[in-house]
Amino acid sequence: MGSFSIWHWLIVLVIVLVLFGRGRVSEIMGDFGKGIKSFKEGMNEDEKKSSTQPPAQISSQSGDASPAASEQKNEQA
Repeated sequence: MGSFSIWHWLIVLVIVLVLFGRGRVSEIMGDFGKGIKSFKEGMNEDEKKSSTQPPAQISSQSGDASPAASEQKNEQA
């Protein structure tokens, strides 16, 4: 009862072919393959972008115009 035999899968395959037709099933599988290929290309593009651009570094300087620094200057004046 736990697993399906080959006969169960053949019956399911026949039912799918009857419902959708052979052409429609091959079209769906072709679209599925294109989707996977597009996904892989997108992942490769993300990896290329991340490897070519160094991460942004924030450096603090004494002359920064940060909100805290401008508040301190306003209070002193």
